[in-house]
Amino acid sequence: MFPNCDVKEVRRADVFIAATDSDEFHAPALVVATGGLSIPKLGATSLGYDIARQFGLKIRETKPALVPFTLSAANREMYCDLAGVSADVEVFTDHQSFREKMLITHRGLSGPAILQISTYWQSGSAVRIDLAPGLIPTQAIREGKERNMVAAQAALQGILPKRFATRWLDLHAPQAWSNRDLEALEREIHNWVIKPAGTEGYEKAEVTSGGVDTDELSGKTMESRLVPGLYFIGEVVDVTGHLGGFNFQWAWASGAAAGRAV
Repeated sequence: MFPNCDVKEVRRADVFIAATDSDEFHAPALVVATGGLSIPKLGATSLGYDIARQFGLKIRETKPALVPFTLSAANREMYCDLAGVSADVEVFTDHQSFREKMLITHRGLSGPAILQISTYWQSGSAVRIDLAPGLIPTQAIREGKERNMVAAQAALQGILPKRFATRWLDLHAPQAWSNRDLEALEREIHNWVIKPAGTEGYEKAEVTSGGVDTDELSGKTMESRLVPGLYFIGEVVDVTGHLGGFNFQWAWASGAAAGRAV
């Protein structure tokens, strides 16, 4: 084992040759387990993708995944002084949804629900957030004696953290309190549409989406279909799991498959 050893070049003659800043290593097989681009301060680089391209393998576009969203300056001014407040929500893109906690940060939105949906989010698009999944928050207003902002705040504060409920209602107050207005308020509570300005990037991303195309590799051994003896495992491959240890499991499983084959 050679820690703190930078790879300068990889080439193939009769065997694979890895030239480093300390020595040159020769082997009949090469397993690339370099990870993705996430958290560069821990040493993440593009080395794995560079090796794949060098040997002619296809790379699917990479992007930060399981990563917090940033908000526009206007939306930060509206919400980000509530940093630290969290709520149980369901967040949607066009084809995916997650019901988990959302956390307001100093720069935008985070928490498990946001990290999960970020993998499916396309830059420039909006996400839809249900602030009261499975509930009917305006029912208490309809059935109460008073229909006003105080009643609305009481109803929403029973579901969301008080500061967030108050702020959200201040910014989305209905014009009146008729049944039609309450129906519109109900829809908006379940369909809060917000457009992220971007993400916190690879610095805060837990994983990298994209990477070496799985069509280029054997599903049983992780060996390149194009270059015998060349293997890619873990996050450098275009496989991204949900939160909950799935990405670790993929790294271990793909490593075990390659290790048995080598």
